[in-house]
Amino acid sequence: MVLLDGTLVRTRRRAGNENRPNYSGKHKAHGLLFLALTDERGNLVWISAARPDRSSEITTARHNRITTRLREAGLGALADLGFVGLDDDPDDPVIVTGRRATRGHPLTDVQKEANRLVSRERAANEHGFADLKNWRILTKVRMNARHATTLLRALLVLTNAEVHR
Repeated sequence: MVLLDGTLVRTRRRAGNENRPNYSGKHKAHGLLFLALTDERGNLVWISAARPDRSSEITTARHNRITTRLREAGLGALADLGFVGLDDDPDDPVIVTGRRATRGHPLTDVQKEANRLVSRERAANEHGFADLKNWRILTKVRMNARHATTLLRALLVLTNAEVHR
């Protein structure tokens, strides 16, 4: 079992049209979106390629074909509500998310308890992101997505070496 989540790495704003795709209306900042898989203890296992933050987490997961890769590896994933509807096979789900309440259908007590259980297990994921974001070089990222991906994957290796020391 792995934990799936996305995070924004804020970038310094550059003038010009080439950096406009990196603006996130949700976060009201320029940045790049990364998806990460962590184990149940919060250790980062994998980081996706960087995408402009205007794209959503579910779109980035579809672009990286997360569900197919998890099925091939024989893994299951816990994810937040940003990934509801990502798994296309309801009979054999590989990604487990919480349930959303709608206007006409509030959540039952059982569904609320299931959401609490998923959230409790996913808390370790945030620790993995916190370990990664401790690197000061991330405050100065002003690059395109390809270079930022290379930098973050190198920091992933260094973070894992630091954590397991």
